[in-house]
Amino acid sequence: MNSSIFNNSLALSSEDLLTTQATAHNLSQAQVNQDYVIKGVDSGDPEIANFLFTLGCFKGETITLISILSESYVISIKDARYSIDSDLAQAVLI
Repeated sequence: MNSSIFNNSLALSSEDLLTTQATAHNLSQAQVNQDYVIKGVDSGDPEIANFLFTLGCFKGETITLISILSESYVISIKDARYSIDSDLAQAVLI
């Protein structure tokens, strides 16, 4: 995949990141069984951002938190369900 396409669709500019952080929460603060629109991914690790992108987790996509079991978050993206840990949930800005 072209890295510029990846960067444009997932990563936030520093200005967007500051604005989004001031107004957005992350997925670990979400309510169960409620739809949210992803505002971006805030992760210092490019591997985490890339993994979330492969799940379909990118800016503008709808995500639903199905359940929270201990430190495991069950999410739904594009009619698929995934289980992610709390570090990944904190990286998804909603």
